[in-house]
Amino acid sequence: MTASPLTTPYTYEKSFAAFARAAQVIPTGVPGHLGPSEGCFIPNGAYPRFSSRAEGARFWDLDGNEYLDYMCAYGPNVLGYGDPTVDAAAAAQARLEDVTTLPSTVMIDLAELLVDTVASADWAFFAKNGGDTTTLAVMTARAHTRRKKVVFVKGYYHGVAPWTQKLDYPGVIEEDVAHNLYVPWNDLHALEAMFAAHEGEVAAFISTPYMHGNFIDNELPAPGYWQGVRDLCDRYGVVLIMDDVRAGWRLDLAGSDHHYGIEADLICFCKAIGNGYNLSALCGKDEFKESVASLTYTGSYWMSAVPFAAAIATITKLKELDAPALFRERGEAVTTGLVTAAADHGLTLVASGEPALFYLRLADDDSLMLHQEWIAECVQRGLWLTSHHNHFINAALTDDDVARTLEIAHEAFGVVASRRG
Repeated sequence: MTASPLTTPYTYEKSFAAFARAAQVIPTGVPGHLGPSEGCFIPNGAYPRFSSRAEGARFWDLDGNEYLDYMCAYGPNVLGYGDPTVDAAAAAQARLEDVTTLPSTVMIDLAELLVDTVASADWAFFAKNGGDTTTLAVMTARAHTRRKKVVFVKGYYHGVAPWTQKLDYPGVIEEDVAHNLYVPWNDLHALEAMFAAHEGEVAAFISTPYMHGNFIDNELPAPGYWQGVRDLCDRYGVVLIMDDVRAGWRLDLAGSDHHYGIEADLICFCKAIGNGYNLSALCGKDEFKESVASLTYTGSYWMSAVPFAAAIATITKLKELDAPALFRERGEAVTTGLVTAAADHGLTLVASGEPALFYLRLADDDSLMLHQEWIAECVQRGLWLTSHHNHFINAALTDDDVARTLEIAHEAFGVVASRRG
């Protein structure tokens, strides 16, 4: 493969000016995981701060620079930004009602669709953020079992509520995490030993379908792992919670638990459920319906009707497209091409995880600085990747987009390889 003609790196004058304004009135300018530090914008000057519009597989920043986007808004963009089918369904619902004193029956329509679609779902409870659903799942498990302790996989991420964080994090106190227990991923012996050591005390085991953490190669479940987890949870009376907030709808429309051959007791969805319309859902087995109904848990906008309509349109279109098969095919094309492009320049790129949610790491520099340099060169040429997070495929990505992705990546590999000497 030959490199495309050298691309002039982008500049970001308008974006940086907007960030200077934001820093005066918003903590850190852009708070949370999209901020300059949390977003791993290294080197700092290689990344814009604000977008101006988005369409399909692309977005544009304030300076008019165009990007092929493999972060997909950190997951919600599953069909393409501004998908006309989803937006039409949302607009039609908005003309009728959205946030009102009583919920719309479109909420029932979506719940019925989820029960028909998700293999482990007998009911659905709606909220807004992924963390709303993981918190609700843990509360449900504790209410159901009358137990306190929760087992996590080391390296987990289940949101930002205090119970999901670590003791040395600012604002987190001992009581927040006093009943958290930790085991390694893919280690059934450690899980069984933990259950046995705390027999009668563990309410739940919570995990993502595979390890898609940050700053580490993603790792799939070993053969038989999830079947072993299911058996241990049944044996010790522990509620099995699958956090499908990130992977949901990309591996299997019936749920990632179904993809790996089991049924979870409770399963958490968000991100791609509504193609960007703000919605999350906890689904579960019938035996937990009374427990979840007993909880005091609600929010001002949780029965907003427009996202329900958007989610129905999203899920329906994902089924029509056989989206998980499409995402796997496109993801394999992207990752295989990127690995080959790196090798063309004497570099070793590791692509891990599921192709629909792939993780990248240049293995030629343990400090990760070389990897960050390559990502920055890609971004400045119109290919939006991120340094230490998994990436996402969306249905709007075309074969031409994949080809352009590899052209930009190839050029960026050439830049960092020549700089390396």
